[in-house]
Amino acid sequence: MDFHTLQVRIAFLSTLRSLSDKPLLQAYRKVLHAYSENIFTFGEAYGALCDHIYRTGDPGHEMLQSIQCDCNALTDTLDKPNPAVLDAATRDLETLRAVLALCGHDLIDQARQTFPDAGNALDCLPDFPRGKELPFTSGDQLAEYYRNNGYGLFAKASFFTAGLSGEFEAVLHPDPIRLADLKGYVRQKDQVITNTLAFLENRLANNILLYGDKGTGKSSTVKAVGNEFADRGLKIVELAPQQISLFPKLCAEAARSPYHIIVFMDDLSFDREDNNFATLKAFIEGGLIGKPDNVILYATSNRRHLVRENFSDRQGDDIHVRDTLETVTSLSDRFGLEITFSVPDKDEYLSIVDQLAEECGLTLPAQQLHLLAERFALRRNGRSPRTARQFISYQLTQQL
Repeated sequence: MDFHTLQVRIAFLSTLRSLSDKPLLQAYRKVLHAYSENIFTFGEAYGALCDHIYRTGDPGHEMLQSIQCDCNALTDTLDKPNPAVLDAATRDLETLRAVLALCGHDLIDQARQTFPDAGNALDCLPDFPRGKELPFTSGDQLAEYYRNNGYGLFAKASFFTAGLSGEFEAVLHPDPIRLADLKGYVRQKDQVITNTLAFLENRLANNILLYGDKGTGKSSTVKAVGNEFADRGLKIVELAPQQISLFPKLCAEAARSPYHIIVFMDDLSFDREDNNFATLKAFIEGGLIGKPDNVILYATSNRRHLVRENFSDRQGDDIHVRDTLETVTSLSDRFGLEITFSVPDKDEYLSIVDQLAEECGLTLPAQQLHLLAERFALRRNGRSPRTARQFISYQLTQQL
C-alpha cells in the first residue's frame, strides 16, 4: 500500500474510527501528511513519532490495547454483528496492519525520494522497528477476540480511580495484596468471597458494608478480592465520597462493558445528610435510574450507620426522634450485607503475629515474640492486624 493511499485509508476508518484520535495513529498520520509539506515539517513529525514509540514501547502492543479498549459498532452488536460492520472492521484492520508494518527506515527512504534536495540531513534520523502484528486480520476474528478477552474502557486494568476531571483512570501499580496475606477474620473473608463469587456467576449478590475498627483489614479485604478474581473479569473502581456524582457516568460505561465491576468506597461517612448522601441512597436502591446488573457496591466505614450522630439529634418529641433515626439508618440499611471487623482479642492478635512471623521467617521464641508484640501494641494504637504487621516489619529491621 503506497503512502498516499495509506493516508487516505486512515482517514476512512469506520468501525475502529476512534483509533484515529489516539496519539500513536496521530503521530503516524502527521508523518504521512508531512510528505506533502517540506523537509522541516517531516523532520518534526518523524522525530515526534520516534519519541512516542521510544517512550511507549512496541507500537503493535499499543495498537492492540487501543483496539481492545475501544467501544464501537462491533462491540455494541457482538451477539449478532451486522455483516457490513464485520466487513468494515476487516478493512480497518488492513489499514492498521499496514501502518504497523512501517519501520523508520521505510519512512526515511520515502523522505529521500520526496525531498531530493535534503542532502545528508536525513542520515542523522534515528530508526525504529516494525510493530508486532495484530492477532487478528478480519472482522470475524476481531469479534471472537472481543468475546474471549473483553473490551472497552475497563479492559485497560483491574483497578481504576476517578481523576479530577471525572475520567476513569487505570491504576498501573495497584496494591498486590492477596487473600492469603490477610491473617485471621476467616468468617468475614468467607462472606465477602461468597458474595463476590455469586456476583461473578450472575447470581443474586448484595452490596456490602464492611464496618468496624481501624486497622482490621476492611479495605485490604476488598483489594485482595479484586486481585484474587481479576482473571475472571472482576474490576474495582474506587470512588471518594465527593465523587458520588460520577455514578451515572460509571453506570453508562459499565452498561457497555462485559466485566463485573465493584464500586469501592473506602472510609465512607457523612457528617450530615447532604446531596451526596441522597445520591448514594438512590444509587444503591430507590432511584429512577437503576444500576446495571454488572455493578455492585462495596464500602468500608468506621461507623455502623455512616452518619455522625449527636445527642442533640435525639432531642425533641417522639416523631422528631423517629425521623432523625430513620434518616441516620436509611443509608446503611440499603446494604444487603453488613460485615463487622472488630479489634481482635489477645489470643487472635497473637495468632496473627505467629502466622506473619512464620511467613516472614522471623525466628524468635514464642514467649519472647508474644511479649514484644504485646508491648508494641500498647505503644501503638492497640491490637489489630495492621499493628501485627507493623510489629513484624519492625522486628525484621532489628535483625539486619
